Amino acid sequence: MSKHLIAPSILTADFLHLESEIAMVNSSEADLIHLDIMDGVFVPNLTFGFPVIRQIKSVARKPLDVHLMVVNAESYLEEYRDAGADWLTVHYEACTHLHRTIHRIKELGMKPAVSLNPHTDVALLENVLPDLNMVLIMTVNPGFGGQKFIENSYTKIRKLKKMIKNAGAETLIQVDGGVNEENIGTLIDTGVDVFVVGNTIFSASDPIKMISNLKKLS
Repeated sequence: MSKHLIAPSILTADFLHLESEIAMVNSSEADLIHLDIMDGVFVPNLTFGFPVIRQIKSVARKPLDVHLMVVNAESYLEEYRDAGADWLTVHYEACTHLHRTIHRIKELGMKPAVSLNPHTDVALLENVLPDLNMVLIMTVNPGFGGQKFIENSYTKIRKLKKMIKNAGAETLIQVDGGVNEENIGTLIDTGVDVFVVGNTIFSASDPIKMISNLKKLS
């Protein structure tokens, strides 16, 4: 069985029944709970902030994988830690002092990750790659769930995998956007370690079985 990780994205969960949705993920084979934080500035959408993260943390039994699609993320790193983030992802495109921010995330006891938008070249991460626990390749344009997977992402993933190997790093590769039962096998073969999955899980008639199926695929 493959060792890849599944991180259900609650962006497409039923927020009216969020506690029961988290309970479902808790009882599943999922590895992480993925939270998309959007500020309406860096991306054209708004989601939620610290109060909701704290509420989710209070019932979650899986680590929180918090993806910041926001400007000025470096100003609130401690608040995200205190709210319950275990993994914290910042965007290359929104972070002027990336090296400093990565090390501050690590100092605060979280696992640092950096995300790249579809147009951003993975080569730009060469100088910080060994400092990262994970790189998140956006396989759709960030902002909304349920979008179609961008095919050029495979090329980026292969290039990143080669960079990680050449650097002697243990950085994980995560993808977010358009992941489903049809493409996950190819993505695993390409080198992806962690899968953010939203619509495919939360729109399934049996989400727990869907998570199990995604874990079994290789």
